[in-house]
Amino acid sequence: MENIEHINYLKAPIGKVYEVLTTAAGLAAVWTNKLEVEPRVGFVNTFDFNDNYATRMKILELVENKRIWWECIASDPEWVGTQVTFELSEKNGVTTVLLRHLYWRELTTFYRYCNYNWAMFLFSLKSYCEEGQGLPFQERKF
Repeated sequence: MENIEHINYLKAPIGKVYEVLTTAAGLAAVWTNKLEVEPRVGFVNTFDFNDNYATRMKILELVENKRIWWECIASDPEWVGTQVTFELSEKNGVTTVLLRHLYWRELTTFYRYCNYNWAMFLFSLKSYCEEGQGLPFQERKF
């Protein structure tokens, strides 16, 4: 199995970062503005990237200001069954975000493309939390 892992450091309070990663307003500003999100364990978040199917992430765990854990239950077949976690910690006003996309069945071209896009996601998150302007999917130039 393959995993994607990225880390980034945000000059923003951990509470703000957690809120962005768990609310519709926050995720719309940094990931995709076509979504249905509710910060509740068991809820299935829905994200649309204009690809003719919805990506559905079931929330497995929410630990305020510490961890967010999703399981992909519908999406591109390579994503189904994978899990995404965000581990948060804060020191001296800097929040560390460790993003993991776990349990890929194999290393493919799509895996590599998603690896790049998770880095872009963290860039968008950092920009939004530090400067108030993210870069959601619909505003990116591919």
